[in-house]
Amino acid sequence: MTFSVVTNRPPESVESVINGDELELRTVYYKVDPVNPDRGVLTAAAQLLRQGGLVAFPTETVYGLGANGLDARAVAGIFRAKGRPADNPLILHIDAPGQLAQLAAAVPASARALIDRYWPGPLSVVVQRQPQVPDAVTGGLDTVAVRLPDSLIARELIRLAGVPVAAPSANTSGRPSPTTARAVETDLAGRIDAIIDAGPCEIGVESTVVDCTTPVPTLLRPGGITYEMLLAVLGAVEIDPALAGSPAVPRSPGMKYTHYAPAAPLFLIETGPQHTAVLLLREITRALAAGKTVGAIVSAETAPVLPAPVITAVYGPQGGAGVIAANLYNALRSFDHKGVDVIYAEGIAEQGLGLAVMNRLRKASGYRIIRE
Repeated sequence: MTFSVVTNRPPESVESVINGDELELRTVYYKVDPVNPDRGVLTAAAQLLRQGGLVAFPTETVYGLGANGLDARAVAGIFRAKGRPADNPLILHIDAPGQLAQLAAAVPASARALIDRYWPGPLSVVVQRQPQVPDAVTGGLDTVAVRLPDSLIARELIRLAGVPVAAPSANTSGRPSPTTARAVETDLAGRIDAIIDAGPCEIGVESTVVDCTTPVPTLLRPGGITYEMLLAVLGAVEIDPALAGSPAVPRSPGMKYTHYAPAAPLFLIETGPQHTAVLLLREITRALAAGKTVGAIVSAETAPVLPAPVITAVYGPQGGAGVIAANLYNALRSFDHKGVDVIYAEGIAEQGLGLAVMNRLRKASGYRIIRE
């Protein structure tokens, strides 16, 4: 399939109402079977995308907020709906590997090797962009990130739309990413045209992003394809120094700004496993003594030692990074409805998906990290 720029927007394509001084969309909520989705629903959602609308849809990682990736005006709607800074690049999603050539000026050997192994899947490759890719997608960069998702619903939606779909996570900017459609509804109802609910996402953290334009491929964002999996294909992969801080120019989504944050301030406990519980209890005791309502995101092994007043979210067993990743964002969001004043999170080992989990926790904490 060859992509073409489709920007037709009939006035009747998007219903809206006046709410105060703002124009509020009538967000349509579709519930579909994740294995056998209603084709009529996907066809209607694809039509919205072709008309410049915004559709939240499930992927194997998190729910994405999709727009026609070749229509700068439609892409601008993503930034408005999310409150997302305009210099934060987006990922273009396609439904077949051959479509990459229509978006990339060149496909380096490193990108080709990763694509051959891990597409469809939670991997985004950064390549030099074709002129037809709007600046609104790339944040003004001369590169673009492209992904072929593993989700059947995502791929079929893109196929029916006939355009590459620009899609960051379907949440208010800075908030924890949504792994359920109800989380999307909480953040974006009235701001977007439609939500497709196919149940919870399997992986629970966003795609891995690899810059394949550098002499040695560079990991810009850890995700569902682990660092170890990248090494198995490429032999050598650099880790961008920005993963430890905040760069001046974001080369990938999620690099520059605070992300994934709950409403209350979060502090991350980073130390060896023997000392984590000790530090956690020390900080919690101090906060309780100060009269604060305390939340804690911890492993199943640590939860029983916490004092009763603490509101606890268990994200999984120690050593179970896959389970922890799948539960992380729901755990972060759970505290917003419980009135906590402060949250403490137990860090995990940075092997496998643990690298992605710790990246998200550091960002969610705003780098408020306790190591002593």
